[in-house]
Amino acid sequence: MEFFAGLDVSLRSCALCIVDARGGIAFERELTCDVDEIAQCLKSFAHPIARIGFEAGTMSQHLFYGLTNNGFDVACMEARQVSAALSAMRNKTDKNDARGIAHILRTGWFSPVHMKSREAHGVRALLSCRKALLNKTIDLANEVRGLLKIFGLRLPKTVQHGSFDDIVRPLIEADGVLAHAMLPLLDARLEIYRQFLDLDRRVKHAARSDEVCLRMMTVPGVGPIAALTFKAAIDDPARFKRSRTVAAHFGLTPRRYQSGEHDNPGRIATCATFTQRCIAHCKGVPARMGRDVQDGAQRSACAGQSGFPRCP
Repeated sequence: MEFFAGLDVSLRSCALCIVDARGGIAFERELTCDVDEIAQCLKSFAHPIARIGFEAGTMSQHLFYGLTNNGFDVACMEARQVSAALSAMRNKTDKNDARGIAHILRTGWFSPVHMKSREAHGVRALLSCRKALLNKTIDLANEVRGLLKIFGLRLPKTVQHGSFDDIVRPLIEADGVLAHAMLPLLDARLEIYRQFLDLDRRVKHAARSDEVCLRMMTVPGVGPIAALTFKAAIDDPARFKRSRTVAAHFGLTPRRYQSGEHDNPGRIATCATFTQRCIAHCKGVPARMGRDVQDGAQRSACAGQSGFPRCP
């Protein structure tokens, strides 16, 4: 008889439930969210585990690759489907959620989630850090602008990031009160901006070192950020059976509610992040991909449509 293990994962702990093919509960336990401890507990079970399942979350990649390396068949489930199925249960607890996940895994009524590679997550982390530093630079610059207005000092409407310190610092140093309060803020902004420039150089170097990104950047309007963002989001082009499904993956297709005589299309399904949707829409990538999606990175699967301005 086959046995299926469901994991309800939180940040520091997880609930484990093992059920048999008939739905009977064979084993339950609370564990810390550690791959080695979970693998040891599953290996100590009297029968082999046919499959392990958990819903997608922040710890998914760590658990997926960790348990896979330990020889288990692991399935990461689409979180919204799991949430809809578990909402039918009267009491929501970690123990009950683990039971529900195990039963969903046993019946097969779930959509598996593609687990991105470590390289793709590394690119996404690089882009996220660059964006975070840029946002903090802008926030501190706006804070300086607001404080200077109180003292009657108005900066030009448009000031480049690189020349902001050269324009503002003489104004602040000329006033002792402003210098005492705002120079640390200005120094912090300058250091954050320098780190942003360093990350920006790393992003450009990563794009220039990748063959697929170089091919994408030959399209007018596609730069290093758009190329890296799209490549990291696709990760494995072979997982898309048709190029049309790429648009749905980025949330650029409308929702649909059809029942009987009613057929109501809705707004787009915002499945991806705003940056991914912006890039995919502005570059018109899904409309131009065609059969190249199935051919992998060797062809221009990541080509975009020209004539659009760069996304921020």
